[in-house]
Amino acid sequence: MNVVELTGVTKRYPGGVEALRGVDLRIERGELLAIVGPSGSGKSTLLHIVGTLDLPTSGGVRIVGHEAAALRDRELSALRARHIGFVFQSFHLMPGVTALDNVADGLLYTGLPAAQRRRRAAEALDRVGLSDRMSHRPHELSGGQKQRVAIARAVVGAPDLLLADEPTGALDSASGRAVLDLLHELNREGATIAVITHDAEIAAALPRQVRVRDGQVIG
Repeated sequence: MNVVELTGVTKRYPGGVEALRGVDLRIERGELLAIVGPSGSGKSTLLHIVGTLDLPTSGGVRIVGHEAAALRDRELSALRARHIGFVFQSFHLMPGVTALDNVADGLLYTGLPAAQRRRRAAEALDRVGLSDRMSHRPHELSGGQKQRVAIARAVVGAPDLLLADEPTGALDSASGRAVLDLLHELNREGATIAVITHDAEIAAALPRQVRVRDGQVIG
């Protein structure tokens, strides 16, 4: 089963702005790919559609077998919580909260008891190489370490799809390479990962590139 299936997706905004124009996209389970394009190409809108943060104006969106248009807001929230992990350029970590609890918060909507959430968070931090930083707060971590915490939070619930939006954009080159190496490692372990980026060099380092320009997939 494809993790993502988009068919003829368009997205129009008031004023006649057409952000996506007839996009078809399939992401198979276990893939590691880049969605690459310049600013204004539509890749951020595509991220929101694939992540069910927004719905298309027309066309079909199927995520892990679920038709997004057929789901109510509450069901879409549940779909995201169970099946999609997000990693953003700016980390979105809670200040003053330890790395362990930042990751455990990724399981808040699963119904798991607190002790089990923290145990799984510890396992996720160990998986991304931060077993010695669990009690550290964001201001005590480097940029690369913060992004690793964000990745651990995204994968702690074993989502079917990890969406990484410019995951190296706020990092120096060495930290950026380390984060990309980690994404490769997670993919080898079975994670399905889509990296949204404007950086052609990053895209070229991934097995598949989906190129977006002017709201269309061009290659």
